[in-house]
Amino acid sequence: MKKILVLLFCLPLFSSAQIDEKVKALTDDFFKFSTFYGAVNGNTSVSDVDVYSVTNGLETQTVETPFDYSILFGTRKIRRFGYEPKEAFKNGTANSFSDAATIGLWEKKVEFLFQAEYKRQEGENYFDQRHMIRYVDEEWLAKVEYLEDGFADVKFFESSQRWRKELDNGVSFNLGIAQRMSEPYGFDPLEEWLLSNGNLHYTFLALEEGYTVEFDGQGGVEYFDPLGSSVANSTEVWEAVVIPEMLANYTERKRDELPIQWTHSWVVGFDYYKYTKTSWLHAWGSLMPLHYSDDENQFSYYNFNEGQWMDYSGGIIFGHWFNKNLGIFLEGTYNKYWNRTWHGFSAGINYRVF
Repeated sequence: MKKILVLLFCLPLFSSAQIDEKVKALTDDFFKFSTFYGAVNGNTSVSDVDVYSVTNGLETQTVETPFDYSILFGTRKIRRFGYEPKEAFKNGTANSFSDAATIGLWEKKVEFLFQAEYKRQEGENYFDQRHMIRYVDEEWLAKVEYLEDGFADVKFFESSQRWRKELDNGVSFNLGIAQRMSEPYGFDPLEEWLLSNGNLHYTFLALEEGYTVEFDGQGGVEYFDPLGSSVANSTEVWEAVVIPEMLANYTERKRDELPIQWTHSWVVGFDYYKYTKTSWLHAWGSLMPLHYSDDENQFSYYNFNEGQWMDYSGGIIFGHWFNKNLGIFLEGTYNKYWNRTWHGFSAGINYRVF
């Protein structure tokens, strides 16, 4: 009986140790060849601007824009393509267009990218994120991605599962389904406030938002915000400064009140990669031509668009050395999802002197 009790007591310990070893082995394999990085970058922003006024004599006001900076941290495990140089350090300033490719060089290995960046650009603060997990097999692939780009005003989650067919000439095609989560793109909170002539009844909306207007009976007017603070003492300032800020806050709040929207789509795509030391071409693209129609959801983009639409994304990286001295390059990506477009590109010529 004592031996049985000792065995029953030790068995969970052995099992726990085996589980820990398996978890450690999986963790080590998952992060093998990955890089953890963090960086702080900064530079001068747009120059200061002098604003002149002659209302009460000549007055000069200098509008200053603080310097730009970014605080970035992340981890990545993506095999470098042949045309990509090996970096001594990752500081977040390099724009790797190939990260957006559907297929990487590794097969039957998990590739990932997790990156977050807090930055100030031209006086505006942004928090950007890009996270991606990709697994490519011989006949199928799966990819999960989350993107938040404050400067481009786009934020969404996307996952896709695709069958793929690889040809002998470096081309592969894929077909599958994609699921996306986003804010209700296409929804216009100001539509209900439009008048029959197309103008906006902004003063009435401001009053509904808690702003107040006081007239002194002698032609003067003063405007107050919902907290009772004076924000304008003329119609010109009210319309040029206060109203735009009120409309921006109103539309942002109304969109935040709505639930996250799902978009289910068919997706078809291609990838092409060919590399030599003197010439290379890497291209990819995805097209979503058909989307599930949810007639019961009044905030779906399908209803806002009144039917189907085309979403697509793609990229190209090309380089060629004509000889030891002269070479050209072209690289970039382009994306159109819902009513949002964002892109980046770089092109140029190099001449090396020996």
